[in-house]
Amino acid sequence: MTRMIILGPPGAGKGTQASGIAERYGIPAISTGDIFRANIKAGTPLGEQVKEITASGGLVPDELTNRIVADRLSQADAQEGFLLDGYPRNLGQVEALDTMLSATGQSLDVVLELVVDTEEVVQRLLKRAEIEGRVDDTEEVVRHRMDVYAEQTAPLSDAYEKRGLLRRVDGLGEVDEVATRINEALDAATGRA
Repeated sequence: MTRMIILGPPGAGKGTQASGIAERYGIPAISTGDIFRANIKAGTPLGEQVKEITASGGLVPDELTNRIVADRLSQADAQEGFLLDGYPRNLGQVEALDTMLSATGQSLDVVLELVVDTEEVVQRLLKRAEIEGRVDDTEEVVRHRMDVYAEQTAPLSDAYEKRGLLRRVDGLGEVDEVATRINEALDAATGRA
């Protein structure tokens, strides 16, 4: 049973690495971003609400995000473990997650942080926006998202480090190189050989 979080700024490669980690551990990768994008694509009321917020570079309100995550963690495939990507984003969400997990007698096993150079990530995101046609990902919006991450999410590193759960990994390099570093860090943290 492995319960994990993957942290890192937008464009650090969390989504790419999360799918490999989830497959290796046989757990679902739960991305709040994917949940939000699916709702936007489907044109649901949640999707419309999220679209309006994210178009300006803002974050979806905690109350809404917490409800979505609680619902997802209650599903059968997440009972034996999970990897959260994009949640928690701030200390209030850390508390909400602690409450969700303790209600079912669970706790986190490890928090992985991908460490990257901001300028390199900005360029990576702008290139991705161009390739994927993400018109909302202008340089101004991307830089705003990086600032929001630094201000609200980076303090999570300190909080999880104090709990002895944080493992930092260099997130720059080829996908396979980063995956190898991640696997080594997670094996050490979870006692898996």
